Amino acid sequence: MRMIVTFCCVTLVALSGFAQAAPPKPLKALLITGGCCHDYGKQKDLLKTGIEARAHVVVDQIHTDDKTTKAKFDIYEKADWAKGYDVVIHDECTSDVKEMPYVENILNAHKNGVAAVNLHCAMHCYRVGTDDWFKFVGIQSSGHGPQKPIDVTYVERDHAITKGLENWTTINEELYNNIKLFETAKPLARGKQDVGNKVDDYVVTWVNQYGKTRVFSTTLGHNSETVGDARYLDLVTRGLLWSCDKLNDEYLKAAKK
Repeated sequence: MRMIVTFCCVTLVALSGFAQAAPPKPLKALLITGGCCHDYGKQKDLLKTGIEARAHVVVDQIHTDDKTTKAKFDIYEKADWAKGYDVVIHDECTSDVKEMPYVENILNAHKNGVAAVNLHCAMHCYRVGTDDWFKFVGIQSSGHGPQKPIDVTYVERDHAITKGLENWTTINEELYNNIKLFETAKPLARGKQDVGNKVDDYVVTWVNQYGKTRVFSTTLGHNSETVGDARYLDLVTRGLLWSCDKLNDEYLKAAKK
C-alpha cells in the first residue's frame, strides 16, 4: 500500500512539474514591412526568425515590394485590420502617405488597445502635417545624419526592457534626430555619432504611453547587419514583450547554449 501511495505522489509531482513547464499560449504579432530605402525583403525574415527564437511569439507578415515613399497596405483600409493581434510591429517607410483617414485608421487600432512596436523609418512615416503620428510614436524626428557607427548607451538601467543589456556600438548606421520628445515618452537609450565636425547625441530607444496602449520604439535598424545583430534582436524582443505586458520568464525563451 505504501508503495502505491509513494508512486502516486511521485506521479503527481512529475505531472505538476510538466504542467509548470508547459509554454504559454504564444502572443500574436503582425509585422508590417515595405516602402523606401531599406532591404525589407531580407529584414522581415530576420525579425520574424529572431523574435520567435527569443520569445513565445508568432509573427505574421504583411509585406509590399513597393520601394517608394508612397507605399500603402490594403490591410490598413479595414476598420478591424488589427483584430486578433496582441501587438503590431510597424517597420514601414512611407513618409509621403498623407491621407488622414488612412492614418487615423492605423492609429485607431492602437487607441483601442493594440500594443505597438515602431522600428527605424516608422518614425518618419505619415507626415500629414499634424502631430497625430508623432504623439503615437512619442518622439518627432525629421531626418538623420550620415551612415557612421553609433555608440548606444542605455540611460534607464532599471527599466524592465534594458535590464541585462550592455551598451554597444553599431556598424555604420543612421542616427535619427529628435525634434520633439512628448511628455508621454520615456528615453531608454541614447546614441552618439561622430560626424566629423561635431558629435550628435539623440534618443534612439524609448517607450511611450498612447492612451491605454504601451508603445516601444527604436530608430536603430537601417542596415540588415544591424537588424540581424543579436543585441538588436534582444532589445526589440524585450520591447515587444513589454508592450504586451508579458516581459517575464514565462514568455522569454531560454537562451540556447
